[in-house]
Amino acid sequence: MDHAAVLARYDQDMREGARPDGPGARIERTGAVVRQVADAKGWNGVVWSDLDAASADGAIAEQVAYFTGLGRDFEWKLYGHDRPVDLASRLTAAGFRTEPEETLMIGEVARLALDAEPPTRIHVVQAADAAGVDLVVDVHEKAFGTDGTRLRHRLLARLAADPGTVVAVVALAGDEPVSAARMELVPGTRFAGLWGGGTVEAWRGRGIYRALVAHRARVAAAHGYRYLQVDASAMSRPILERLGFHALSTTTPYLYGS
Repeated sequence: MDHAAVLARYDQDMREGARPDGPGARIERTGAVVRQVADAKGWNGVVWSDLDAASADGAIAEQVAYFTGLGRDFEWKLYGHDRPVDLASRLTAAGFRTEPEETLMIGEVARLALDAEPPTRIHVVQAADAAGVDLVVDVHEKAFGTDGTRLRHRLLARLAADPGTVVAVVALAGDEPVSAARMELVPGTRFAGLWGGGTVEAWRGRGIYRALVAHRARVAAAHGYRYLQVDASAMSRPILERLGFHALSTTTPYLYGS
């Protein structure tokens, strides 16, 4: 893989040319910043910027004023290759708080190892209705220890308004949901994004996460997508590398608000 070329395609398709991630959201370009604006239950934040030392502080202040004027908390999604090189410290100085860094990993679908299957007595189902979404959210809350209210809202809205752009899957041990994940198929781009992959603690280390990645990759291939993108944690990065993903950059959420 030509890392620089693929990263440039990713920035062009998924960041500078970002699409709204759900109904009711919109993408705005203001100066050298691209942002998403959504309701209070959606994701609000900066997805791309093209700044330098002279323009960065002013652009940060503009975004803070804009989102706080709307009464929205928001995220500045900072990538390791963004400029200026001290953008992270400028965000911190402006009052943003940092979430853990993840690795931007991209795999070319045709070159991934897609033969991983779930272990015995585990079966994978697609979550296409409210009952299925409840299973996804149940796993999310147990695996990550966070409230799944916003996830439920966003998944239900997306499935109702544009079901062809999202795939949510659940791994079941009998009737018990033990792992879940989703994939966003971005129309008009070469990329599909893998999100929310999590496994309940007692079921980790059995290859379920790997199987769900392979399952979604096969779906992406069937829809004609060339690349898969993941914001990978330290736990998932080695699994993804074994499947054929490449680490191209880092991504860190900088959060502003309550």
